[in-house]
Amino acid sequence: MRARYSAYVRRDADYLRASWHSRTRPPVLEFEGPQPVWLGLAVKSARTLDADHAEVAFVARYRIGGGSVVRMREHSRFAREDGHWRYVDGDVD
Repeated sequence: MRARYSAYVRRDADYLRASWHSRTRPPVLEFEGPQPVWLGLAVKSARTLDADHAEVAFVARYRIGGGSVVRMREHSRFAREDGHWRYVDGDVD
Protein backbone atom coordinates (compact mmCIF):
# COMPACT_ATOMS: atom_id res chain seq x y z
CA MET A 1 0.00 0.00 0.00
CA ARG A 2 2.76 2.43 0.88
CA ALA A 3 4.55 1.72 -2.41
CA ARG A 4 1.37 2.41 -4.38
CA TYR A 5 0.83 5.65 -2.46
CA SER A 6 4.41 6.68 -3.29
CA ALA A 7 3.76 5.84 -6.94
CA TYR A 8 0.73 8.15 -6.93
CA VAL A 9 2.88 10.90 -5.38
CA ARG A 10 5.50 10.40 -8.14
CA ARG A 11 2.82 9.87 -10.84
CA ASP A 12 4.47 6.56 -11.73
CA ALA A 13 1.80 5.00 -13.94
CA ASP A 14 4.06 2.07 -14.91
CA TYR A 15 4.49 0.96 -11.28
CA LEU A 16 0.80 1.44 -10.52
CA ARG A 17 -0.25 -0.69 -13.48
CA ALA A 18 2.36 -3.35 -12.61
CA SER A 19 1.06 -3.53 -9.02
CA TRP A 20 -2.59 -3.83 -10.16
CA HIS A 21 -4.18 -7.27 -10.41
CA SER A 22 -4.61 -8.39 -14.04
CA ARG A 23 -8.37 -8.89 -13.50
CA THR A 24 -8.98 -5.23 -12.64
CA ARG A 25 -5.98 -3.38 -14.14
CA PRO A 26 -6.99 -0.42 -16.33
CA PRO A 27 -5.66 -0.61 -19.89
CA VAL A 28 -4.19 2.89 -19.58
CA LEU A 29 -3.46 5.04 -16.55
CA GLU A 30 -2.86 8.70 -17.27
CA PHE A 31 -2.37 11.70 -15.06
CA GLU A 32 -4.30 14.45 -16.81
CA GLY A 33 -5.99 17.57 -15.52
CA PRO A 34 -5.45 19.10 -12.09
CA GLN A 35 -3.40 16.72 -9.98
CA PRO A 36 -3.58 16.31 -6.24
CA VAL A 37 -0.70 17.25 -4.00
CA TRP A 38 -0.49 14.24 -1.70
CA LEU A 39 0.00 15.18 1.94
CA GLY A 40 0.19 11.88 3.76
CA LEU A 41 -0.90 8.30 4.21
CA ALA A 42 -2.11 6.59 7.38
CA VAL A 43 -2.62 2.83 7.21
CA LYS A 44 -5.42 2.11 9.69
CA SER A 45 -5.44 -1.68 9.45
CA ALA A 46 -3.99 -4.53 7.42
CA ARG A 47 -5.47 -7.98 7.56
CA THR A 48 -4.40 -11.20 5.87
CA LEU A 49 -7.49 -13.24 4.98
CA ASP A 50 -5.62 -16.29 3.69
CA ALA A 51 -2.38 -17.06 1.87
CA ASP A 52 -3.51 -15.20 -1.25
CA HIS A 53 -5.90 -12.46 -0.08
CA ALA A 54 -5.52 -9.42 2.16
CA GLU A 55 -7.27 -6.15 2.99
CA VAL A 56 -5.89 -2.74 3.92
CA ALA A 57 -7.81 0.24 5.30
CA PHE A 58 -6.14 3.62 4.94
CA VAL A 59 -6.65 7.36 4.88
CA ALA A 60 -4.75 9.44 2.33
CA ARG A 61 -4.77 13.23 2.53
CA TYR A 62 -4.44 15.48 -0.50
CA ARG A 63 -5.21 18.92 -1.84
CA ILE A 64 -5.94 20.09 -5.38
CA GLY A 65 -4.84 23.62 -6.18
CA GLY A 66 -5.61 25.96 -3.31
CA GLY A 67 -8.56 23.88 -2.17
CA SER A 68 -9.23 22.37 1.20
CA VAL A 69 -7.50 19.21 2.37
CA VAL A 70 -9.43 16.08 1.39
CA ARG A 71 -9.28 12.87 3.38
CA MET A 72 -9.81 9.84 1.17
CA ARG A 73 -10.71 6.71 3.13
CA GLU A 74 -10.44 3.40 1.33
CA HIS A 75 -10.80 -0.26 2.21
CA SER A 76 -8.60 -1.98 -0.40
CA ARG A 77 -8.44 -5.62 -1.44
CA PHE A 78 -5.25 -7.33 -2.57
CA ALA A 79 -4.60 -10.75 -4.06
CA ARG A 80 -1.37 -12.61 -4.67
CA GLU A 81 -0.66 -13.06 -8.38
CA ASP A 82 2.55 -14.55 -9.78
CA GLY A 83 4.01 -14.50 -6.28
CA HIS A 84 3.38 -10.75 -5.75
CA TRP A 85 0.66 -8.84 -3.94
CA ARG A 86 -1.51 -6.92 -6.43
CA TYR A 87 -4.20 -4.32 -5.83
CA VAL A 88 -7.61 -5.71 -6.84
CA ASP A 89 -10.09 -2.97 -5.91
CA GLY A 90 -11.34 -0.88 -3.04
CA ASP A 91 -14.33 0.80 -1.46
CA VAL A 92 -13.95 4.54 -0.92
CA ASP A 93 -15.86 6.00 2.01
